[in-house]
Amino acid sequence: MLRRKKRKALFSNRNKARLVQGGTPFFETLQQLIANAKQSIHLQTYIFSNDATGMIVAEALMAAAKKGVVVYLMADGYASGDISKSLIQQLEAAGVRFRFFEPLFRSENFYFGRRLHHKVAVFDNRCALISGSNIADRYNDLPGQPAWFDMGILVEGDAALEIYDICVKIWEKDKGEKNLLKRKLADIFNYIAKEETVGVRVLQNDWVRHKQEIFYAYHKLFKESKKSITIVCSYFLPGLSLRNRLMKAVKRGVQVRVVLSSISDVAITKHAERWLYRWMLRNNITIYEYQPTILHAKLAVVDDDLLTIGSYNLNALSALASVEMNVLVKDAELAAELKADIDQMIQTKCLLIDKNNYKTNLFSLKHLWQAICYYAVAFLVTIGTFYYRREE
Repeated sequence: MLRRKKRKALFSNRNKARLVQGGTPFFETLQQLIANAKQSIHLQTYIFSNDATGMIVAEALMAAAKKGVVVYLMADGYASGDISKSLIQQLEAAGVRFRFFEPLFRSENFYFGRRLHHKVAVFDNRCALISGSNIADRYNDLPGQPAWFDMGILVEGDAALEIYDICVKIWEKDKGEKNLLKRKLADIFNYIAKEETVGVRVLQNDWVRHKQEIFYAYHKLFKESKKSITIVCSYFLPGLSLRNRLMKAVKRGVQVRVVLSSISDVAITKHAERWLYRWMLRNNITIYEYQPTILHAKLAVVDDDLLTIGSYNLNALSALASVEMNVLVKDAELAAELKADIDQMIQTKCLLIDKNNYKTNLFSLKHLWQAICYYAVAFLVTIGTFYYRREE
C-alpha cells in the first residue's frame, strides 16, 4: 500500500541517490562505475548493440573482468539477438559471463515468452544504476547525433542489495535465494549520513512470477495524488483503469501533465498514442510533445516528494509481457530537482498540444486510422512475445 500514513514503512531509508541524465552523462557514469568496481558487476539490458557505444561498454566490462571483477552481462534474447558471435566470444575470453535472457520457449526458429526489459547495473552490491537507456548509439551523444532523451538514477544503499538479489535470481533462472545479501550485510551502509538518506522502494513487473508492483504503484500514486502528476513516457498507452485514475485526479483538482515524444521509433505506436489525445484534452490533461529527438524516458513525479524512474512504460506490453524494474523514491529535494528539469525541458524543447494544433475530427479518416493503430497495438501485445526468426 502507498497510503500516506503507511508510506514510511514501505521504503528502505539507508540510501542516497542522484539523478543521471541520459546521453553522455549516463554513459560516462556507467563507465566510471565499471572502472571503479572491485568485486562484481551485474549488467542486465534489453538492447546491447554491436555499435560504437556497445563496444565502449563491452571493452570496459572486459577490462574489469581482467582485473578480477566477476562480471555478469545478460541481454534480452529477442532485442539483442543480433549481437555478433565474435563479440560474445571476446567477452567470454576476457572472463565476462555472458547470457541471453531466455523466454518460456525458444528453438532455432521460434521465440515465445516474456522479455527482459531491465536497464540496470549493480556494482559491488553497493550501488545500482537504473534507467531507461539501453546500450546502443541512439542512447548516447555522438558527433552530429544527439541522444534520445532519457533519464536514470544512481542509488547507493539497502535498495542496491535488493536490486542485486533480483539480478542474481534472474541470472540463476529464478533459483536464487531472495534477500541473501540483505540479511548478511544489513549494516554495511551505516556510513550514509542521516541528512543524505532518501526512501527507496524497488518495484518489479514480471507476469511469470506474478509480480505487478509497478503497475499497482502507478495506480496508488495517481489515486493518492493531491497536487500534481507529471508523466514523461515514450510509449504512453495506459489501459482503462489507469485512465480512470487520471480522470479522477483531475476532478480532485490535481494538475496532470504528460510529456510525450513528437516522433517515435515505432510509428504505429505514435498513431495509437495520438488516438488518446482527444480523451486527454477532453479531461483537461495537459499534453506536450518533445521536439529535438525521440523521447525514451519512463518516469513520473507526483506531488512534492515522490518520483519513479526505470524501464516501465505506461502500456500493456510493460504490464503484461516484459520483465521490468523501477525505483520509487520518496524525497522532496530529488522530486523538486526532477520537476525543475522537466519544467525547463517543457519551456525550451516541447510543443504544447491543444485544441488549436490538434484538429483531428471525431469521424475523420485520420481519427479512424489512429483508432485502428490503437487496437492493433493492443492485439499485438497479445502475440508480442512470439516471433519467427531463423538464426544464423
